[in-house]
Amino acid sequence: MVSEQRQEHSCNPEDQDDQKGDSSSFHEGLQCHTGLVGEQHSGHLAPDGGWGWAVLTATILVLALTLAFPSCIGIFYTDLQKEFQASNSETSWVPAIMTAVLHAGGPVCSILVESFGCRATIMVGGILSGLGMVVSSFAQTMADLYIATGVITGLGFCLCFQPSVTMVGYYFVRRRAFASALSSTGTALGLSILPLLANFLLGQFGWRGSFLVLGGVVLNCCVCGAIMRPLGTKMKGKAMPIESVNPLLKTSDLLAQREHKGLKGRLQNTLSNVVPFLCRHMAVDLIRTEPRFLAYALGVSWMMLGFLVPLIYLVPYATAHGIDQEHAALLMAVLGLVNVTVRPTAALLFRLKRFRGSHHFVYVFACALLVNGLSNCLCAAVTSFHALLAYVLVFAASMSIVGSLLYTVLMETVEMSRFQSALGLISIMESIMLLLGPPLAGTDRDPRIVRISGRQ
Repeated sequence: MVSEQRQEHSCNPEDQDDQKGDSSSFHEGLQCHTGLVGEQHSGHLAPDGGWGWAVLTATILVLALTLAFPSCIGIFYTDLQKEFQASNSETSWVPAIMTAVLHAGGPVCSILVESFGCRATIMVGGILSGLGMVVSSFAQTMADLYIATGVITGLGFCLCFQPSVTMVGYYFVRRRAFASALSSTGTALGLSILPLLANFLLGQFGWRGSFLVLGGVVLNCCVCGAIMRPLGTKMKGKAMPIESVNPLLKTSDLLAQREHKGLKGRLQNTLSNVVPFLCRHMAVDLIRTEPRFLAYALGVSWMMLGFLVPLIYLVPYATAHGIDQEHAALLMAVLGLVNVTVRPTAALLFRLKRFRGSHHFVYVFACALLVNGLSNCLCAAVTSFHALLAYVLVFAASMSIVGSLLYTVLMETVEMSRFQSALGLISIMESIMLLLGPPLAGTDRDPRIVRISGRQ
């Protein structure tokens, strides 16, 4: 299969130079599995260009409107606390729940992608996210925000971003590292634009009007979803019909047999299908069979405990130390601008042959993650605007490298046919940490807890 795949690529003169000397199992495995899906369902391989650039552009916009969105919630912290008389930890549950549901909805997203395709799933997610923000503008309690902003909007974001990342992986094989790193620029664009937009809307319309307008903004995910055209003409609405690659996805015979059995038989069949279901949508079998995937999943999950905390608390932290709201929002804008600059540059560097080996990606990823963690440790010791600006520069640069390689390393670790389910499992693990991280950080800043501890 690998040799056939290379012969197919060799038909393109532009591809011959890129494939010479590339003997890593990483690219061979990815080409093999992606080629299998392409040959069986579309009659050709991943285009590595063409309409793929439109898909890549749409993915950039989707990531800008989804993954970066929780960061702009910090702009509304003070107003939400005054409106609902809430503490830091109580308010922090809003972006925490949103981010956790955004990641925890992986299995639901996998089921919808299998049934309706990536295009329809993304459009449904856009409708849900917009509806959640519109309903949030009428919230009367913090519980209303938890449900509308956190659960509904977070689930909509999940249905948008995961299929978008998957589509990039199928449209690009040779240029996958470049395309994945470039698509992560969308998060940087969101980090630089959304805080400024939220701050402007807050001054003009208040937090309720801002939520209403932002609900209309995230509806643009539906437009991006319409661009996610499935590969080839034989797929007819199913963007990633990978049932033929993974035999666990064939359950029609079991469903037919279940209709002729009694309650006991149905219960037995249901229990017997739990493991295939988990393998199908959450890739739990990879934990046992792939040690590298297990190490990656545990490492990324632990990273998420504090990775997004600065994005949520940077603005409240700055304003708490005497920095005005505009300068605090400027810090978030600088963070986004650094991401916008570093991520495309990293994408170009990762396109070089020396970075195509899996070990190079892992080492760069690990070093960037180490620098990112150390910068967060130093942040607690600085309070001035210029010191926080220096912190933002280091944090944003390391964050850009980590974000650029996050999904590339996962695509190298597992077969592309299992990427969607593997991403679903990792998203569930990440969601637990993302749900705990912001409230734990907010507890340290909660004045009521400080007073209680002082009395003790």
